[in-house]
Amino acid sequence: MTGPIPGTGVDLAESRPAARTRSPLRRHGLRRAGLVGWLFILPALAFYAVFVLRPILVTFQYSLYTWDGIGPSTWAGFGNYVKVFTDPGLFASILNAVKLIVFFSAIPVVLGLAIASTIRRIATSRLALVARTVIFLPQVIPLVAAGIAWSWLLSSTGVVNQVLTYLGLGGITRAWLGDFSTALPAVGVIGAWVLLGLCTLLLLAGMSKIDPALFEAARLDGAGPMREFLSIVLPSLRQEIAVCVTVTVIAALASFDIVYISTQGGPGNATMVPGLEIYYLAFSERRVGVASALAVVLMLLVIAVALPIQRLTRDRSS
Repeated sequence: MTGPIPGTGVDLAESRPAARTRSPLRRHGLRRAGLVGWLFILPALAFYAVFVLRPILVTFQYSLYTWDGIGPSTWAGFGNYVKVFTDPGLFASILNAVKLIVFFSAIPVVLGLAIASTIRRIATSRLALVARTVIFLPQVIPLVAAGIAWSWLLSSTGVVNQVLTYLGLGGITRAWLGDFSTALPAVGVIGAWVLLGLCTLLLLAGMSKIDPALFEAARLDGAGPMREFLSIVLPSLRQEIAVCVTVTVIAALASFDIVYISTQGGPGNATMVPGLEIYYLAFSERRVGVASALAVVLMLLVIAVALPIQRLTRDRSS
């Protein structure tokens, strides 16, 4: 369409070249702004490449060799990965880490939901502030100190056995961290205690963002506490629950501190986990290739577990 615009006297044919001359300038400005943005994030990218990507690539390189860390290395191909899945001891450590997910993830998230819901109902009282402080306290304590304290509590003469004896349950007392049947669950209880505060506060923060009008409307409709929880709280906390599950699952699979301090992988290999196994293989047995292969497998396992959780959450919220 050409000709003058009615009421303006401006010819469209004359106005189009001006628009064409402005668009290259606009594109140049956008390109320059993008370049400035990359310059801002360049230091962070360099830091990430040097201290994260490079060690991952070096670890993968080491996993393809048989090497003691000092002498010459020998090409092994994927033989070290075969050992990870065929050696009963190495594969058992992966299974132990998977079992710890129940304690490190399921228990803190479920209990965290219950405790956060209770604190939300008494949010105006001083007891709520005390409860938040006490529950979050394990997150502040160093894991080494927590492992030492729980080792004392769960020893054969510890407070736990003394309380059980006082209650007349002396028949079930034992060295909880030294018994083959209870060592791994005992380590799991320590992990659940440490992560409970983090999950509770994350879920409580999510509950604080829920519109109070939703609860008022539910009460007017005759909904009880359980119906409010199932119909309002749980759907509103989808993102927070996903964060809690992701963080706690990674903590279970990559556990090291608590296990090393409390049991050092014993008794036998009952509490051996991949992180501790990697440490022993690399620094005690000097099997750097196998240790690197197990580290790569552990990294892939963490990614394989964490990515679906994030993807499912993003798909549901979109």
